[in-house]
Amino acid sequence: MATLGTRHERLLERDETGLIVIDVQEAFRPAIDGFDEMAAACGLLAEGFGVLGRPVLATEQYPERLGDTVPEIADRLPEGVKPIPKLRFSACGVDGFDTALGDAGCRTWLVVGIETHVCVNQTVHDLLQRGHRVHVAADAVSSRTARNRELGLEKMSAAGAVVTSAETALFEMLEEAGSDEFKAISRLVK
Repeated sequence: MATLGTRHERLLERDETGLIVIDVQEAFRPAIDGFDEMAAACGLLAEGFGVLGRPVLATEQYPERLGDTVPEIADRLPEGVKPIPKLRFSACGVDGFDTALGDAGCRTWLVVGIETHVCVNQTVHDLLQRGHRVHVAADAVSSRTARNRELGLEKMSAAGAVVTSAETALFEMLEEAGSDEFKAISRLVK
């Protein structure tokens, strides 16, 4: 595996990257554009980060009203990961989230979920403001409209976030073929 700092700064480095899954809950299912595809990509990442032994954080917006994280993600979260409830749009500033973020010790975060232009956007901007490197998987975020998704991605990219995809992120973190983890990730993406 490459030594930290020897790769381009816009590539994800396994040893310093965690995943944040924002608010992919049942109440949003009928309203979000391309929900099933987005949730599948989030689930792929949750399981893939588990295979790679990397931190995963998840949030739920007002779960008493909006329900739990959807099963296609909840069932793939690494053991022990419990979604953190929040009322703020940004996950940053929520006590449980800020504690988990600090405990994870990651320099870089891959952020996914909904809505791209609201909770994902504000979380990404706050992470950048705190000095983190941030990537956003375009196939693992969505909004009620495709235009709001596009605008959210454009705004985050202009602020310094790297727009990527779920598969790109996982293979960047793997760096090479041949390991048991590569075989496991390859099975997940098929």
